[in-house]
This record gives sequence, C-alpha cells and structure tokens, in this order.
Amino acid sequence: MALYASARLGQALRMRKRLLPLLIAFVLAGLRATALAAAPADPVATLRLALMLGCDAAASTPAAMAAQLPGALAARQEPIPPKGPPIGRRWIFTLAEGGQVLLDRYAQGGRLLTLLAEYDAPRNGTPRPQLAALGNEGCFLKSGRRLVYGPDGHAEAVELLDADMAPTGSRERLDADVPAGQDPGGVTVAQVDTGVNYLLPAIGDRLARDAAGHALGYDYWEMDARPFDRHPVVSPFFPERHGTKTASVLLREAPQVRLIPYRYPRPDMSRFGALIDDAAAKGAAILTLSLGSDDRADWQAFAAAAGRHPEMLFVVSAGNDGRDLDRTPVYPAALELANKITVTSADRATGRPARDANWGSRTVDLAVPAEGIPVIGFAGEEERVSGSSYAAPRVAALAARLLLAHPGWHAAELEAAIFARAKPVIVGGKPLLSHGVILNPLAP
Repeated sequence: MALYASARLGQALRMRKRLLPLLIAFVLAGLRATALAAAPADPVATLRLALMLGCDAAASTPAAMAAQLPGALAARQEPIPPKGPPIGRRWIFTLAEGGQVLLDRYAQGGRLLTLLAEYDAPRNGTPRPQLAALGNEGCFLKSGRRLVYGPDGHAEAVELLDADMAPTGSRERLDADVPAGQDPGGVTVAQVDTGVNYLLPAIGDRLARDAAGHALGYDYWEMDARPFDRHPVVSPFFPERHGTKTASVLLREAPQVRLIPYRYPRPDMSRFGALIDDAAAKGAAILTLSLGSDDRADWQAFAAAAGRHPEMLFVVSAGNDGRDLDRTPVYPAALELANKITVTSADRATGRPARDANWGSRTVDLAVPAEGIPVIGFAGEEERVSGSSYAAPRVAALAARLLLAHPGWHAAELEAAIFARAKPVIVGGKPLLSHGVILNPLAP
C-alpha cells in the first residue's frame, strides 16, 4: 500500500509539472488580452502579467519577456542591489508611455521564493514608483502596495492592498513631522542610522530638543528636519527599518541619554562632514553608527570630520560578513581614528565573535554580546535581533553611563575606562580583537 501511494504521488507530481507551463501560458494569454484592452494602460493588469512572466523568467531572455508585456519597448536584467553576491535578479521593462515595470525574482536552489512586480508611473520625465504587487508560489497576485505622496512630492505612506489590489484600510508611515515635546536632559548622544520612529513614546520622549521644544535631529538623506526611520533602496514599498531598533538598545541601557537622531546621507556621503559638525555644535559627546561599506572613499568626509573633533567618541559597528577586517576591511570600522571604538557581536558562551560577526586583531577593538537581544521594532513591538549593529549601541550606552558619572571626560578617558573592562580573546595563541570582550557591559 505504501509503495502504491508513493507511485501515485510521483505520477501526480509529474503530471502537475507537465501541466503547469500550459496553465501559465493560458493565464498569460488572458492577462495579455486584459492589458492590451486597457486604455491607455492598466497598471494592475500589467503587474499581474509581469508576475506570471516571472514564473519562467530564469529560462527566458529579457527581449523575449519584453515582447510578452504589452507596451514594453525593451527590457534589461541586472542583479538586485545592494552590492555583493546576487541574491536575486531584476528585470526592468521600459514602457512606451514613459513609465517602467520592475520585476524582482528571488530563488534558491532552483526554487522560486518571492516575486515582486513594481509599476513606476511617468512623472516629469522620470518614472516614479506608484504600485507594487507581491506574487505567491503559484505566481498569482497575493497582495499589493501603493505609495501615497504628499504635496511636496515625497512619499508619506504605503497603502496596503489585498489580492484584488483594493485598499485594506491599513497604511505604513514613511515620513512624519516630529511631535512637540520637552528636552529630557541627560547625556547627549548622536545616532547615525536610517532614522528613528519618533512617534513611539519610548523614542520621542528621549529626543534632545532646543529651548523652544524643537527636536535637534536631522535627515541628511532628504535634507529636512524629519529623520524618520526608513531605508527604501531595495524597495520603496518595503523599506527597511533599522534605526529604531538600534536606538532602543541605546536608550534601554542608558535611559539618561538625550538622543540626537540623524538619517545618514546616502545620496551624498560628503554630507557626513556637516552632520558631524552639527552633532558637535549641539553638544554630542558620543556618536554611534551601525552602518558600513567596502568603499573607503564613501567615508572620507566622515574621517576628516571625526579628526576635527577629537573630544567626541565615535562608536561604530564592525559588520556581519564573517571576515577578518585586518585582511578585508569594511569602513568606517577599519578607519584609523584615535577617537573611534569598533565593536563586534560576541557569543555569550565563549566570548568569541559570533558566527557571522567580523573581527580583526588590529581593526576591531571590542566584542559585546549582541545575539538574540530584545529591541523595540518600528511598530513598537518587541523583537529579538542579532549582530554587530546592536553591539555598537551597547558600548555607546556604556560610554554614556561613564560620562554621566564623570562629566569632564572626553573620548580618550572614555576609551581608557571601556578598554580596561575588556578581557583578551585568544585563539590559536593569537588575539582576535584589539582589546577583547566585555561579557557584561551593564556591570557597574
């Protein structure tokens, strides 16, 4: 009986494999007819068709795919950003109407994981993201998202859509004015990240403010006074939210901090000079940063500005590439700055760098446990996270507590007191870190 059932199952699977291409071809024909009948263009029908094309995209050329998408003049294929090994492929279709369609396909071991199709509408000669559709394993539309723009042209929210691309009544904020408040007092710490969700009381109540109650943070990405947590580079419809989590670690372990949040200047990294000068002028004694890249040139302005302010302590994350930064550096972690501490994540049991954490006997100063630690997520819920991104704010919090106890200290004194707490990490008779591990940075 068991053998018979297995044979029947194998036969069914083989039949499904033969019929699937026919089903896809049938659906594609119907979707093409719908899209062609639209006047001048039906973005929803176009996205449905793009998802179906993505099912068999690995075996098709961009030109062949463009020929099947109504209104497409051409298509090209490229790895999905960010930099590094391709984790997916993107097809970009140029439309005759002036817009474009992006099709992202994620697969592993030949198995389709995710399909995302995006429609960018023509606006002032440049396509602007408008609508996105997420596909399921069968390549049919599962849910959608629509960007909501304000009068100034900036995206303010993502409207969530159902499988019929109808509004669900839910939205995710992409930008917001900083609510009014009072300065909390305490040790001033600047954080450079993707911004923070200052609508959460746990964050907003700790913002550094001027005498009029205006928050001191700034968005050096979009150059305005709203450093709201979002990183839309991979997809504007599914922005990464990172800075709220790192800030929650800092504020939990050093509740005496008055926080100046900055959104980092990704469009122009030379703005880092103005950012650091601004933090120094506003009284930040400590700056923590959980970002990095392989390109040293990205961080020239950062290095120059940090050198101009030797009194400030810069606490940066080492990264999570599982590599020796002495051999293959990441910046700013590997910059040679006297007032910088580079921090990685430690395995709590062994004290060694965690599985994917970077290390370096010359480049990485410290490790602290940052695996499976609690944080506050963008929506205010508690999450568990891991990595050197969360090790850096733990050390920045330690520095803030030391500064509260010793108000006259500067970077040199803070570094000396922090390094004195570290124990060496030796493997094979050689140190893995410049100073070692602090297993309990909360210890008095």
